[in-house]
Amino acid sequence: MTLDLKHYPTAGFFDEMLVRSNRSRSHTKEMVRLFRSLDDEELAARQASAELAIKEMGITFTVYTEGEGAIDRSWPFDIVPRIISSKEWKRIEAGLIQRVTALNHFIDDIYHDQRIVAEGVFPPEVLEESKNFRSMCVGVTPPFGVWAHICGSDLVRDRDGTIYVLEDNLRVPSGVSYMLENRLVTKQIFPELFERYAPLPVDTYAAQLYNTLTQLSPRHTARPEVVVLTPGIYNSAYFEHAYLAQEMGCELVEGRDLFVEDDCVFMHTVSGPKRVDVIYRRIDDDFMDPEAFRDDSMLGVRGLLRAWKTGNVGLANAPGAGVADDKVVYAFVPDFIRYYLDEEPLIPNVPTYRCMFDEEREYVLANLDKLVVKPANESGGYGMLMGVTASNTEREHFAALIRSNPRNYIAQPTLSLSTVPTVVGRSLEPRHVDLRPFILSGRTTHVTTGGLTRVALVKGSLVVNSSQGGGSKDTWVVDTEVT
Repeated sequence: MTLDLKHYPTAGFFDEMLVRSNRSRSHTKEMVRLFRSLDDEELAARQASAELAIKEMGITFTVYTEGEGAIDRSWPFDIVPRIISSKEWKRIEAGLIQRVTALNHFIDDIYHDQRIVAEGVFPPEVLEESKNFRSMCVGVTPPFGVWAHICGSDLVRDRDGTIYVLEDNLRVPSGVSYMLENRLVTKQIFPELFERYAPLPVDTYAAQLYNTLTQLSPRHTARPEVVVLTPGIYNSAYFEHAYLAQEMGCELVEGRDLFVEDDCVFMHTVSGPKRVDVIYRRIDDDFMDPEAFRDDSMLGVRGLLRAWKTGNVGLANAPGAGVADDKVVYAFVPDFIRYYLDEEPLIPNVPTYRCMFDEEREYVLANLDKLVVKPANESGGYGMLMGVTASNTEREHFAALIRSNPRNYIAQPTLSLSTVPTVVGRSLEPRHVDLRPFILSGRTTHVTTGGLTRVALVKGSLVVNSSQGGGSKDTWVVDTEVT
């Protein structure tokens, strides 16, 4: 018996593949036709084949559990792709370029004249209490005025079809390797779909990343020495660090492999020290240099910040870029776009209440059962309150946290995230998704075609993070129009 999509529930949500009458969207017709031709056994078999391929390819991520420490798990992947029309993608791409351009202007301004503060557009108290503002970066001008060379902005779609930016990841955004591997697995599982569709490619990302990094080299050589700096094998994103280093043809190094001499960075090799031109660092500011930041760090390189400030090594992302990776700062990004670019935002923020302001805080405290509350600097789905599902005790706890440190919290309405059909046993059910495109900025700015679609595998859940039980899907941008 073929799969029954007639009773697939779309009511109440925007489904990326089907409209409410369970008809396919114009750009998903061939996809829906294929899935309607499969029986439940074939669907389950293809999902099992994908999971086996992931194990054989060694695609893993690390989770940390109480009492068990670090555990490597196979990457959770669902075989039904998420499809975006090229017409819609062009609008998304333009909005993301606009956004990251404004964010880089903001960071550069904050470490120089702070015009946006002086002119009353950005509150000084937000900056004063920023955990990620680095005073030692004041006055530094990185190449092209770019601080966030690699950005991952999370997008969501509400029930009415509106796309919003949920947050910006500017410190060490992760997930791009899984985007690339997802495409390889999908090609193995559904080769017939690639005869009907021609999704825009994603496999040029590593070359684009390498090109962006080489632009930061202080030395004009034919092939600058670029390395990927990892905290080590126990980091949750270590698979990605190793994967990207291999794809770019670069050395994967830990802090102990590097040293600074005469304000230049060198790498230990079997043939002696070798100068390093550019470091793609996957280590947070706090741990990258025990001379400048945490003196107890065993992960970084002593003197690295000094070498960067002297202009003898390129760092991506630049130290201090995290000043804009703050959920309170996020609430002001539309103002940054208007201030620095004199444009209206092409992609809106999710409506956001800033608890630092009395009126907005009182609204939040009175409506905790309807809102999502987030601390300024947590990530991975940690430390937040889902008010709709929280207990009275949990809501009271968060009310106390907000009152004690209102600058540290924002709140947003609970969005009805869009859904995509997802394999559950031997059938397809809707599961909520978001999207993380990756934006590379150097001399020019480039947006990956599609990005990483993350999916909440638990029925009814809105939490898509892999550390919280989420998974991922391949993301296709196809050259057809949306219904």
